[in-house]
Amino acid sequence: MGEIDFTKPIYYTNRESSWLSFNARVLSEARDKTLPLFERLKFLSITSSNLDEFFMIRVASLKDMVHARYTKKDIAGLTAEEQLAQITKEAHDLVNVQYSTYNRSVLPALKNVGLTIITAHEDLKEEEADFVDQYFEENVYPVLTPMAMDSSRPFPLIRNKTLNIGALIRKKDGESKTEFATVQVPSVLPRMVVLPEKEAGKKKVILLEEIIERNIGKLFLNYDVVCAHPYRIMRNADLTIDEDEAADLLKEIQKQLKKRQWGEVIRLEIEDKMNAKLLKILKKEFDIKEEEIFEINGPLDLTFLMKMYGLPGYEEYKYKPYRPQPVPAMMEEGDIFSHIRKGDILLHHPYMTFDPVVDFVRQAAKDPDVLAIKQTLYRVSGNSPIIAALAQAAENGKQVSVLVELKARFDEENNIVWAKMLEKAGCHVIYGLVGLKTHSKITLVVRREEDGIRRYVHLGTGNYNDSTAKLYTDCGILTCSEPIGEDATAVFNMLSGYSEPKRWNRLAVAPIWLRNKFTKLIERETKNAREGKPAHIIAKMNSLCDPQIIATLYEASAAGVKIELIVRGICCLKVGIPGVSENISVRSIVGNFLEHSRIFYFLNNGMEEIYMGSADWMPRNLDKRVEILFPVECEELKKEVFHILQIQLEDNVKAHILQPDNTYVKQDKRGKVLLDSQNYFCREAVERAKMPQDQQDPIKNRVFIPAEPIEIEEES
Repeated sequence: MGEIDFTKPIYYTNRESSWLSFNARVLSEARDKTLPLFERLKFLSITSSNLDEFFMIRVASLKDMVHARYTKKDIAGLTAEEQLAQITKEAHDLVNVQYSTYNRSVLPALKNVGLTIITAHEDLKEEEADFVDQYFEENVYPVLTPMAMDSSRPFPLIRNKTLNIGALIRKKDGESKTEFATVQVPSVLPRMVVLPEKEAGKKKVILLEEIIERNIGKLFLNYDVVCAHPYRIMRNADLTIDEDEAADLLKEIQKQLKKRQWGEVIRLEIEDKMNAKLLKILKKEFDIKEEEIFEINGPLDLTFLMKMYGLPGYEEYKYKPYRPQPVPAMMEEGDIFSHIRKGDILLHHPYMTFDPVVDFVRQAAKDPDVLAIKQTLYRVSGNSPIIAALAQAAENGKQVSVLVELKARFDEENNIVWAKMLEKAGCHVIYGLVGLKTHSKITLVVRREEDGIRRYVHLGTGNYNDSTAKLYTDCGILTCSEPIGEDATAVFNMLSGYSEPKRWNRLAVAPIWLRNKFTKLIERETKNAREGKPAHIIAKMNSLCDPQIIATLYEASAAGVKIELIVRGICCLKVGIPGVSENISVRSIVGNFLEHSRIFYFLNNGMEEIYMGSADWMPRNLDKRVEILFPVECEELKKEVFHILQIQLEDNVKAHILQPDNTYVKQDKRGKVLLDSQNYFCREAVERAKMPQDQQDPIKNRVFIPAEPIEIEEES
C-alpha cells in the first residue's frame, strides 16, 4: 500500500459548515425538553447571538474574498463562492429549526407555566391595549425618530444589528404615491414590556416593536400607514487595519470602529409576511440578494430571551445557582505568596473561585516588597477589579507594565478605555504587536524576599475577566518556579522590546515556537506507536482547523496512536476514515458553562506530559497570535488535570459524539450510570471544600455523581 496523502480535501470538513454544526448543537439544548424551560430560553438566545457574529465576521470575510476574486480553495476544496452557497443554505435551515423551536415548543411551554408572549398587538384585550397605548405616549414616543425617504431626503443610514420598522405611507389626500419611512426601535428602552397582572400567576409580555407598530400612525399624522413591518440588517464588521501604515494604532482602531456602522449589508432579516413593495425597496437600498434575505416567522433577534430568563417568579424552571468554591490549596491562613511557595497551585474555574487570580494582583499592588507587575489583558469585565489593582500598584510606585490587546474583537472600545485609564494611573501600556494579536494569559509579579528576588507567575487558558470566569470553564496555574519565572520575564521583554530569547526553559510561545512544539509532541507518539510502544493523545480545545496539525494527527492515527479529542466548536477533522482516522474520536460538550480550557496530554511511553495554554489548534493561534503553552510539572497536579480529562471523556449526558458522516449525536443513555461532567465538577468542588487539606485528593475520593441540574450564579 502506498503512502497516504493526508492533505486531500476529502479528509477535511469546511470550517464554516463545522461552525454551523456547533451552533446546531447549542440549538439542540434549547430543543431538549429534559432541561428546565428557562434554561432552554438561554440556549435559544445564545444561538441567535452566535449567528449574528458568524455573519458579521465569517460570512463577511467570505464575501470580501468573492469581491476580490480570490479563488484559492479551503482545506475542504471549496472556493469562497462555493462556501457561501453551502453555508447560506445551512444557515437558512438552522434559522427555520430555531423558529420552529420557538413557535411550536417554547411559546406553548411558557404559556403552560403562566407566561404569555403577545405575538401580535391585534390580540390585545381592551384594557391591555389602553395600557400599551399609554406606555407608548409616555415612554416610547418622545424617544423615536421617524425618517422618511423622498426626493429631498435620501435613504437613511440603518445601523448594524438594530431593530427597525419599515413602513409604506401615503398622504391622506389619497392621490399621492406611497413613500418609504422607517423608525429604529430604540435600544435604550426595554425590548420586553410586562403588562399589568390581572390574574395571580398569569403574566403577559409584549415586545417593544409590537407597541411601536400598533402606534406608528401617530408618527406620521398627515399620512395613512399602508403597512409596517420589522426588519434588521447585519453589516460587515470585520475590521481591516493596515498596522504597518498606521502611525497610531489606537487612533486607527477608533476610526475603524466607526466604520462598522457603514459596512456592506450581508444579511437582511424581515417579518415573513412583509409587503412585497416594501421588501423591494429594502432589497434595492441594501443591494442584497434573495438568498441573503431571511424571512422570519416570529420576532427578529431572539436575544431578548436572555432578558426573559431574568424575570422574577420562575425559579422552579431554572437550575439552582452554583457558587464557585474555594481553592483547596489556599484554604488555610496565609498570604497568597506563601501559598504559592509551598508548591504550584491548580485553578479550575468556574468550579473553583476566580478570587485568587484577582487577589494575586491586589496583594501584589499593596505589598511593599513587590517591585514590578507585568500582565497581558485580552478581555476584561466592565468594572474590572484587576484593572483597579493595576492602577493602584502604579500609584503605589511599583513598575507596572500592561499589554492591552486593542484588536480583541468586539472588545476594542472597552479595551481602549482601560488602556487610557491605566496610562493616566502611571502604568506602562503596550498596545500589542504589529500584525499579531496577543492572546496569551500571563501575569508576572517580581518580589524582593530575604533570599533575593523571586518571580511569581500566573498562567491561564482564559481571560482576566472576573465576570466570564463564572461562565467559562478554564484552568490556570500559580507558580514561583524559577525556570517559568525566567521564561515569563523573557515573554514580557519580547512584547515590550521585541527581544526574542535564544531558548525557553519551559514555555512554548507562538507564533514562532509553538507549532513546532505541538508537531514534535504528536510525532513522538507516532514514533512510539510504530515501535510497538503504547501511544495515546488526549487534547481538549475550542476549535481544531489547522490543516498541518490535522494531517499530523491522521499520520499518528494511521500508525496506531489512540487519539481522543474534546473539541467544543469547529472541528475540520473527520473520524472513521479507513487507514486514516480510525483511531480518532471527537466529542463536543455543550452545557451550562462554556467549555473554554485547552489541555493537551501525551502518554510519552509512560513518562506522561500534560500541557495547558491559550491556543487552539487553528492557523490564527499558531501563526498570527502571541500564545503560551505551559507544562503541568507537579505530579499531583498532573493527576488532577488528567482526572478532568477522564471525567469529560466519560460524560454521557452533555457530550455530542462526531460520526463518520460528519453529524454529531448524543450517546444512548439506556442502562448507563449518567455522568454530566460539569455537574460532576460542581459537586466535587463542593465536597472538596468541606474536607481538611490533607484529605484533598479528587482521584482517591472519586464517586459517580448523578447528573442532577445545577446552574451558575447570575450576574446582578
